[in-house]
Amino acid sequence: MMKMHDEISAAGVRIQIKNKEICFAGNKKLKIFGRLNCKSGKRMLRKNRVFFKTAYEAKKSGFRPCGHCLKEKYKLWICSVPK
Repeated sequence: MMKMHDEISAAGVRIQIKNKEICFAGNKKLKIFGRLNCKSGKRMLRKNRVFFKTAYEAKKSGFRPCGHCLKEKYKLWICSVPK
């Protein structure tokens, strides 16, 4: 289930990361998801950030993998996009 960053306190985010309830972050406007430590993802605005537990959950929500931190998944995704 997608979780909005602006609906969770900073302490709540840390607890959920520690408990492995949050493993990926995504940009809801761009529909891109990646690892929590991704340099590109860290620049995103809090109001645009959403969290996912799994990559499958992010893909199911219509997000594509980040080309920086998830290069292999991105390559698979880009090859599957109809031209």
